Amino acid sequence: MESVDDVLLAAEDRMQKTIEFMHEQFAGVRTGKASPSLVENINVSYYGTQTRLKEIAGISTPEPSLIVINAYDPTALPDIVKAILAANLGVTPMNDGKIIRIPIPPLSEERRNELVKVAKRFAEEARVSVRSVRRDANDGIKVLEKSNKATQDDREIGLKEVQKLTDEYIEKVDESLAARETQILEG
Repeated sequence: MESVDDVLLAAEDRMQKTIEFMHEQFAGVRTGKASPSLVENINVSYYGTQTRLKEIAGISTPEPSLIVINAYDPTALPDIVKAILAANLGVTPMNDGKIIRIPIPPLSEERRNELVKVAKRFAEEARVSVRSVRRDANDGIKVLEKSNKATQDDREIGLKEVQKLTDEYIEKVDESLAARETQILEG
């Protein structure tokens, strides 16, 4: 790192990636509606290679309570079913040899509460990750000061900026969690 600004830019980039990853994880947490995002990132063993489902099949939702998976290679259907069952989504895929249909049952109150807990766990992992980025950035700024690439004033300003970024991204995590919680509970 050459300057405090470089450290701040790198920290913000890593925090943004944390938020994006959390949103990907949230997409896999069911609400009451069928959504391709529920299954598209499931890893399927395809000819011995772990491949995301969306890369080997078309996924659609012709009805609000049905997901249809049309594999580009019909021989992959049994492996897709196995991967969906292993993902423990609380759904039962039906394979007719041509396509896979996944009826999405309405969620019970108990299941909704379990899914909220899963979403909260993902959010907490994101918060921990953001704080880890803060620690790394603070260490980077202190190293710059020790190696005379930054003044004491630069360090103080930099540390405050890192904290400001951290607070901003923790708030984004909390807002995303609240929105996802509402989606899960209202179905």
